[in-house]
Amino acid sequence: MGRKEIYAALEIADHEVRLVIGELFEARLNILRVERVAMSGVTNKEITDEKAVVSAIRKAVANATIALGYRIERVLLAIPSLEVTRCNQKINVSIEDGTRTIRLFHIQSGFNKAISYRAGSHLELVNVGCIKYKVNGITSRKLPLGETCDSFVMDMDLLFAQKKAVYAYARCVEQANLEILDICLDAYAMAQEAAVFEQAIDRYVVQVDLCRYNTCLSLFAHGKLMKCILLKDGYSAWYAELKERYGLSDSVCYRLLQNIFSKDPQENDARIIFLDSVDDQQIQLSAQEVYVQCFDHIQDWIASINETCRPITQGGNTRYVISGEGMNIQVLEQLMDLFSAPAAGYVPQTIGARDGAYTTAIGMIYNWKEILEIRKDERISVNRNEMEESVEAIRKIAREGEGGFTRKLKNMLLSDK
Repeated sequence: MGRKEIYAALEIADHEVRLVIGELFEARLNILRVERVAMSGVTNKEITDEKAVVSAIRKAVANATIALGYRIERVLLAIPSLEVTRCNQKINVSIEDGTRTIRLFHIQSGFNKAISYRAGSHLELVNVGCIKYKVNGITSRKLPLGETCDSFVMDMDLLFAQKKAVYAYARCVEQANLEILDICLDAYAMAQEAAVFEQAIDRYVVQVDLCRYNTCLSLFAHGKLMKCILLKDGYSAWYAELKERYGLSDSVCYRLLQNIFSKDPQENDARIIFLDSVDDQQIQLSAQEVYVQCFDHIQDWIASINETCRPITQGGNTRYVISGEGMNIQVLEQLMDLFSAPAAGYVPQTIGARDGAYTTAIGMIYNWKEILEIRKDERISVNRNEMEESVEAIRKIAREGEGGFTRKLKNMLLSDK
């Protein structure tokens, strides 16, 4: 059996835990399972109830384990983009073994030397990105294996984040009895999946991660992540009045915005679109009422984004890329012209995870694949023995021919003759 590259990516979001398990096969990601478990242990990307977070992680992992038939033992973990600091490192690597040929261990030694840098006692290294190699005066992003030279230069960005947050998130995962395969900034992972790095080669790109209770803005330029800031208003601010007035839950308000909301007042008439009973009181909502209660708040949110980014958009060629769970709200796609620069939404199109909420998790898996070119880490996220037994059992069923139901149906039909 060939080596299976199965990885689990875990994101501790502001109101739920998201777990995406996928298999990398010939540069394609096949989604095996996704899990979402609601919890209320995070505020403004800081862990406020560790027990609630740990419990949600355990439940998500248990659900996935039952569905897949083998245990998940280690995960890729998303780290919140708090106090992100970028430090550039240029490492000169000498070929001292007399071969004048670049080998993998030369690249690994340069990589390890670079990541030994410390930016400050309150920061922790999370990502190594934008690695370039300068060999014989030529710069390339491709691994220069086999190139002939006396020395070469590795140019890379080290991305640090708030140490307190890194340790808090990691502790939750470890208390859920999981190993951490690697960590990745949520903004960096989202950019990997949404191809933001490529778009930012010759322009500024503002990546907007729209969550329920906050919004993370990340600035990219020259193909690099430059800065991240957190705004303490997410899409929940859009329906706050609606929720308070009618006593609705967040999930109900989210579905109202997601499925039936249009920016055109003519399409929001007085027809009843929601009917429920809360505390023995019947609630009826029309599309018009949802529009009146929410539309101005959506415009206010966009205006706040424009004001925050005004120094950037005034400076020249800029583009917005909006993703995250909030991008599932269809009306937002209709309002892209309200942003102060060209804007586009992004929702993953990977089968099994076509949801803006999974952009970060999918990006983590692709980012790990890039790092593996240097690290050559053969660990996967699942128990290898159990996974191989499960795959072999499936193959055995396939070899034996028809499945149980088909065989029983065929026997019944033949026995009637």
